[in-house]
Amino acid sequence: MTELTPNQSTAFEAAAFRRLLEHLRERSDVQNIDLMNLAGFCRNCLSNWYREAAEASGVTMSKDESREIVYGMPYDEWRARNQKEASAEQNAAFERNRPKE
Repeated sequence: MTELTPNQSTAFEAAAFRRLLEHLRERSDVQNIDLMNLAGFCRNCLSNWYREAAEASGVTMSKDESREIVYGMPYDEWRARNQKEASAEQNAAFERNRPKE
């Protein structure tokens, strides 16, 4: 495997994350419940992880701020434009697949 410096690793990870966000913004037809059912995470998870990383570095960030970074717009605006009601099948799959606490 290619040896990377810590700076290279961070830069490549950041570039991949930016590309993922761009892809998810382009695919607004893919609902969060679809992502949760197929991959076990969604846009909201990404925004939570982003906020947690910021806070671990001493940067205070609200849930709304981190969601706007991930969604590329205020969350309520994204929901109004793109979110559809989950079907019974989607909800059932979510209940089957969600982590049990």
